[in-house]
Amino acid sequence: MIYSVRGTLVHTEQNLAVVECGGVGYGCRTTLNTLRDVKIGSEVTLYTYMSVREDAVELFGFSTQKELQTYKLLININGVGPKAGISILSILSPEQVAVAVSSGDWKTITQANGVGPKMAQRIVLELKDKFKSLESDDSLSPNGANTSVSGNIPAAVQALAVLGFSAADVTPILTKLDPNMSVEQMIGATLKKLGK
Repeated sequence: MIYSVRGTLVHTEQNLAVVECGGVGYGCRTTLNTLRDVKIGSEVTLYTYMSVREDAVELFGFSTQKELQTYKLLININGVGPKAGISILSILSPEQVAVAVSSGDWKTITQANGVGPKMAQRIVLELKDKFKSLESDDSLSPNGANTSVSGNIPAAVQALAVLGFSAADVTPILTKLDPNMSVEQMIGATLKKLGK
């Protein structure tokens, strides 16, 4: 398994970045968001996922681990293939995907090329299942130690769960933020505090 590639970005085209490492150019399928983050001629690190099928071996690369993590969540859903995953993450950041899922906003996901209502609804339904474990989490429970969780904090906790963070990790950070912040602002601020 190739975890990441680090080297000079030598070429880009639509949904493709070529990173030269040790004289070898690795072509990575990627998102428009990642392409906006990188610059030709600069040193880049792409976190990768390798897809092996009967007819092809492809490397997918992402500028952040969060984008890679979200991509893996998406393509593990039945019917969501590599192209649909790239398409979704080309128009939405991982944080925006998390917000859309946690709020049940499947229409936002249909903005991605090749993603219809049925696929978008399946994404929301299946990723919301990832939150089931949160329902019994003490930090969200009325009997739990933290009873001050209010406003947009529960939605932000759920959205961050999609990105792989536990309620125990993020709730202390979220409760110190301005309660008038939007869910997306809360997610962004929390990720900064966590150094992601």
